Amino acid sequence: MGKQSLKKPIIDATPARKGMVWVPGGAFAMGSNDHYPEEAPVRDVTVEGFWIDEHPVTNLEFTRFVKDTGHVTFAERTPDPEQYPGALPEMLFAGSIVFKKSAGPVDLQNPYNWWEWRKGADWRHPEGPGSSLHGRERHPVVHVTFSDAEAYATWAGKELATEAEWEFAARGGHGGAEFAWGDDYMPDGKAMANTWQGEFPYENLLVDGYEGTSPVGSFPPNSYGLLDMIGNVWEWTTNWYTAEHKTASACCGADPRAESVEPGDPSGIPRRVMKGGSHLCAPNYCRRYRPAARMAQTIDTSTCHLGFRCIVRSLGKNHLPR
Repeated sequence: MGKQSLKKPIIDATPARKGMVWVPGGAFAMGSNDHYPEEAPVRDVTVEGFWIDEHPVTNLEFTRFVKDTGHVTFAERTPDPEQYPGALPEMLFAGSIVFKKSAGPVDLQNPYNWWEWRKGADWRHPEGPGSSLHGRERHPVVHVTFSDAEAYATWAGKELATEAEWEFAARGGHGGAEFAWGDDYMPDGKAMANTWQGEFPYENLLVDGYEGTSPVGSFPPNSYGLLDMIGNVWEWTTNWYTAEHKTASACCGADPRAESVEPGDPSGIPRRVMKGGSHLCAPNYCRRYRPAARMAQTIDTSTCHLGFRCIVRSLGKNHLPR
């Protein structure tokens, strides 16, 4: 077994914020040189202390937001043909991207073998028409685009994290450990996060007990007391995606949002960084259930395995979380 780093949660003297955890600022080695190329190079980054939601925003919490504001998510709106020139008219419907398990081994280079653009899929109907949130009130909300997440954060008096802030929180003070809890994927055979065990995308052995998303808090917190930073659902961050970390970002105290640029994308739609991996990340396909892992997501795209959580950087009189 790999070496495990065991630390007690760090408690800040500042009055507690309901449902949030204080993460002390500091310097850390961000990224990894040992896995996917977009995670490299490792570089030193410094972040200030901040409050962060204990767990991803849940369906229950998002329901309160929608009831209070009348917000209609991107997936619930029929796309404007002018915004998608060349798109097939029959594909311009309100919907979202849903995972469909294959019957057997498939070409892993073709994601259409397990993803489907499904009419009527949205945060209220995670698998499409006929599905509901019944029994999933404590599951992370999914099928939310970046603008949906931002709208919630604004309503709650919060913000979304930068990639650096998110990764610092996910590491939980474990430094360069491969996972958020240490260097072993399953210490003593214990599942530490909701990921995929078996051969993706057709064989899920359910060692962790879940086929899809799981209620927040189903797995142990990290050393800061944060739940589901790894697995369950990917989470939006504010950074524009770049194919690799820029070495210039090693400057301590630099704001990574200012250093990133909108990348070129065949669709012409800019992409943000999402972090943490999901219940669909598997050893044979997407080994991204690690703090250093990162992926690009177009800002107008929602899926069944992408959610978010919020942070608070300052708590002035006019900036209090709900």
